[in-house]
Amino acid sequence: MTRAPRAAATRSSLLRSRRRLGQVQRGAALLTRKRESLVDELFARARTAVTSREAIDAQSRQAWHSLWRALAALGSDALTPLGWPTREIALDLAASELWGLNVVTLAHRPSLVRSITARGVLPGSGDADSQQAARDFEVLVEQLLDAAPREDAMRRLGQALARTTRLVNTLEQRVAARLRSDIAVIRRTLDERERGNTCVSSG
Repeated sequence: MTRAPRAAATRSSLLRSRRRLGQVQRGAALLTRKRESLVDELFARARTAVTSREAIDAQSRQAWHSLWRALAALGSDALTPLGWPTREIALDLAASELWGLNVVTLAHRPSLVRSITARGVLPGSGDADSQQAARDFEVLVEQLLDAAPREDAMRRLGQALARTTRLVNTLEQRVAARLRSDIAVIRRTLDERERGNTCVSSG
């Protein structure tokens, strides 16, 4: 059974459907190129992210290992005062645009690794482990702060890639497919009319 098109089966509707199909195809082609660019950008950043995550994982293991050694040497009661007082960390963030996405970059951050004097704690016997643990965690925080904007940009790129892929699929598999079907039905209907008119004229 022939499905009726959404538009009336006329020459003008056939032309409109063809123009619309051309627009949809051009839009899908543009989005496909954007998707390819997003994939390239994502993969380029992924290589850096993998290296960064591996470094963070290694530093995290080292920091926790240092902390366990300090706990074993001094106990939790002796380590608790080392966390006082807390301190604020001022960061300078810069806004930028990446493939139409609003992202931030870390323009500047202070060095978080402090000397023993800067920590305000007089070292005593057996404090080497606690000082090493403090330093290892300060390095870890620096790495996390440096990685955070890159990770956020990758997350946004991944979301943009998913949205673009959905749009391409919708245009190609639904909108364009429906327009092609409409064009085929309209052409078939017009051909049948033309053959019917020819038969009437001949009769």
